[in-house]
Amino acid sequence: MKSYYSSDRISFSLKTKSYSSALRMTKSVSQRLEDYWLGIRLQNMNIPSMHLVKSNDVDNDSPNLSDALQLYIRLKGVDKSKTFLRTAHRNVEYIIKVLGNKSIQSYSSSEAGKFRDWLIEQGMSNSTVKRVFSSVRAIINLSINEHGLNISNPFSKVYLPSINNEIRESIPTEIIKHIQSSCREYDDDLRWLIALLSDTGMRLGEGVGLLKSDINLDCEIPHIRLIPHPWRRLKTKGSQRYIPLTKESEWACKRILEHNNDSLFAFPRYTSQNQCNANSASAALNKWMKEKLLNGYVIHGFRHSFRDRLRAVECPSEIIDQLGGWSLKSVGQGYGKGYDLSVLKKWMLKLS
Repeated sequence: MKSYYSSDRISFSLKTKSYSSALRMTKSVSQRLEDYWLGIRLQNMNIPSMHLVKSNDVDNDSPNLSDALQLYIRLKGVDKSKTFLRTAHRNVEYIIKVLGNKSIQSYSSSEAGKFRDWLIEQGMSNSTVKRVFSSVRAIINLSINEHGLNISNPFSKVYLPSINNEIRESIPTEIIKHIQSSCREYDDDLRWLIALLSDTGMRLGEGVGLLKSDINLDCEIPHIRLIPHPWRRLKTKGSQRYIPLTKESEWACKRILEHNNDSLFAFPRYTSQNQCNANSASAALNKWMKEKLLNGYVIHGFRHSFRDRLRAVECPSEIIDQLGGWSLKSVGQGYGKGYDLSVLKKWMLKLS
């Protein structure tokens, strides 16, 4: 490649003092250079078997990206939630905005790298970037297989930054107590939701989508029966579970049931027969927590803290997984009915 350059050495500033950012940018720059150099080499190479080419338009048999999306929705979108459909549409719209709506075999790995860099520039975390690419790969792979195309997926080859350096912080116990105290002072539906999540470890969507009938207070062990609903599915099979109510979560549930409205839903502000809008709830709750705490903790931090608090009292991991609805770590955990409510409550009462 020396004949194409006026210097034997390429050097320039990455304009960052962050070592991790520099590593990420270096890999991106190197990939772009490799793709550029490969393009030059291919241009200078005689095209093999050119006499066998029927047409100059090699993309006629390849659907464009929007067609691939429609195929994906038609085959994979049956009985899926609105979130699934919205996510697929949004991620394809991202690509079209950055790279255009082209034939799926017209995209290159260098363009996929450009798309990755654009996502990062929008402020998306590494885990979010990986989720976007996972969705896009699935859409294109399905179209490749359904049309019998002999091409590779360019979005499968691009380097993606590691998520290992992303730290999701647990909320310290003393701050949880402070938040719970504030919830009792405000005493409204948003604060009931926060209090409920703070002592149950539920995912936000699980709490937002509750029916009042899912809450059972008139029994020996007050608890929530967490089951899927048409407006809110559960993440995994193990997410369907019973959660004992203690301390702040029991107070929150009492306030929810005492609230005089005709709705069947625990949080009708965000839930209806058609949908469960956990994203709007997340935005409102995180905004309030930011104003109260000024330190960047988010609502999902309660779930991380829940696991840490159970670890701190030496709760068996199998009970922790059952309480939080986390995926089972072994085949043996899937046998039997799991732990009784009385056993679960014993450990919940130990939470500091």
